[in-house]
Parts: sequence; structure tokens; C-alpha cells
Amino acid sequence: MLQRLSDIDQTTWAQAATPVAVPERLLIVSDAWHPQVNGVVRSIENTNRELTRIGVEVSMITPDGFRNIPCPTYPEIRLSIASYRKIAARIEALRPTYVHIATEGPLGLTARRWCLRNGMPFSTSYHTRFPEYVAARLPIPESWLYAFVKWFHNAGYGCMVATPSLAGELKLRGIRNLLPWSRGIDSHLFRPHPLEDNPFGLPRPIFMTVGRVALEKNLPAFLDLDLPGSKVVVGDGPARAELQKLYPDVHFLGAKFGEELAHAYSQADVFVFPSKTDTFGNAILEALASGVPVAAYPVTGPADILGADRTAGVVDADLATACLAALSCSRDAARSLALNYSWEAATAQFIGNVRIANHRGRLHVHDKH
Repeated sequence: MLQRLSDIDQTTWAQAATPVAVPERLLIVSDAWHPQVNGVVRSIENTNRELTRIGVEVSMITPDGFRNIPCPTYPEIRLSIASYRKIAARIEALRPTYVHIATEGPLGLTARRWCLRNGMPFSTSYHTRFPEYVAARLPIPESWLYAFVKWFHNAGYGCMVATPSLAGELKLRGIRNLLPWSRGIDSHLFRPHPLEDNPFGLPRPIFMTVGRVALEKNLPAFLDLDLPGSKVVVGDGPARAELQKLYPDVHFLGAKFGEELAHAYSQADVFVFPSKTDTFGNAILEALASGVPVAAYPVTGPADILGADRTAGVVDADLATACLAALSCSRDAARSLALNYSWEAATAQFIGNVRIANHRGRLHVHDKH
């Protein structure tokens, strides 16, 4: 099963996933929130919708509730400036049954501190390769940053990861209590459409990538390729202006949302995912659900989703080889693969993990006494 368990037995997880009799008030603390447009934000939004549907009361603490400043080199990311006292008061007013800390930023750090001070078990999630992203921008060794990541997540009782390969990697780095939390797809929104002869006024084949136009997405690896037809980039971000100047033959369509985004996806012949640092790659599922085969490197995310089956997409250390081979993949197989993922299943995993982390924490406190 694609959304499978890792280091906990089936019975334990099934019990944890069963709704409990008492009201459940879940607090999610996230430094990533609107106006950011990224996989973290979309994952939390979709999960919150499903949690509400199954009767879990969800509250959030995000940067929009506090004074914040733009992150240096990445102004779309907002860094909160709020005192411990103010955030503690917010948490205490919400009286959460569970706390989930989604990010390692200022809010996440403060919530972690509050939980440890007050004996509140919490879960975390590893969404972003934070050490690699920071090391690419600042002269800080990755080893120092991974020491911070280990310190941050090991204070909780469950660190959620999206793929088995990422879990294996983090386990080797000493991160404990890893729990699987896959992702879902809105297969009604992202769906195949009739193919146009010249979508966007461009000749086929259309090789498309969708996402944040930023340094860590490794876009030049795609933009430098000698491919037939047209290259299309959908999305916005801090590197867009520079890349548009460097690659005048590439078509940058800017950010798209909703039906407009779904239609854009559906017109691609191949979806190209050049990133080597994503922990999952929600855009891969969106492309597959749209009936578009995927070309990517054999790294965490695409390798987990596509596996060795080359009917829905191709992973290869040579991205050009993957792109050209993906032209022969099946659009029906791409769609079928995406349908294995649902937000309903992913959310059942998520709330099960939250309950497990809370249970582990309560047992730990009981054993200490």
C-alpha cells in the first residue's frame, strides 16, 4: 500500500486511528501559511478540511496572528515576532487535547518550549529539507543544521514523514519515533481534459514543471535540457525574474490556481520534476491525477511515488533521458497511480499519528512517576 505504516504494528495504528469518545481539540502550529503557496500550506489545508469533516476541532497558530517580518532572501516566508508569553497565552486559551508542530521556525520553537514546560506531549512533521535549504543560502554547515533538526524533533513523541525513503534517511541521522504521513490528491479538480493542438499557443510536446520558482527547486537542470517542443514553467517565486532573463525561450506562465491550474496541468505531455530536495512532491500527484506522466530524478519523493514501474513516469539520473522516455508512458496509468492517494486516507494516518504521539507522551510521564 502506498500510504503504509512504518515502525508501528497494524493493531496499534488501527486503534489509534479509531475516533475516541471525548472531544478532540487539535492545535496545529505552523510558521508556513498564507500568503505562501507551497506543499506545506496545501497539505495542512487539505488535512484540516478532512479533520473537520470527521469531527476533530482544529485551531491554528500561524504568522498571520502576530507581527512578522519577511525572511531574508525569501520574502514570501514570514517570520513571526511574538513573545513567549503571548504565544503561551494563545495556546492556553485554546485548551488543546493535542498539539502538532508542523515547522521548525519561530512559532514552532516557542510552541515546543511551551509543551516541554507544561508536560504536553506533541507531534511534529518533517516537511522541508531545512538544512539543505539554509546551507544553500548561508555559510552554515549542514551537520550543524541536522543537529538542530534532531534536537527539535526528538523532543516530541512522533515525527511524521511522507515517504519510506525519507524515514530511512532520518533514522540514520538519529531522529526517533518516525511515523508515516503520506499525502492525498483532489482527483475531482485535477483530472484529464481533452488535449489541445497548441496549448498556450505552443508546439507540442509540452514539458512542464509547476511549483515555487526558487533556488532549491533545481530548475536549471530542466531549463538547460535540449528537448523537442516547448518548456513551460507554472508558478512564481524569488528566482523567477532572473530565470526569465536567462532562459528567454522558456514560457513562464506565472502562478495559477484552481481550475486554471488544473487545466494547465492537463495540457502537458510530460511533467518534469527537477528537484532533488523535496520530501514528497505534491505536484507529482497533481500531474499524475491530470493524466500526465512524470520525469524526475531517482530521489526521495518521485522514487517513492513512481517506484520501478515505468508505465506512469520515469526516474533516471539523466533527466533528459527520463523526459524523453516519459513521452511513451501511459496517461491512463498516470491517472490510475494518483488514485491510490486520497486526503481521506492521509488524514486518517495523520490523526492516528497524533493520537499515538499523545499516548506515548502520557505513558512516558506516567513511567517517570
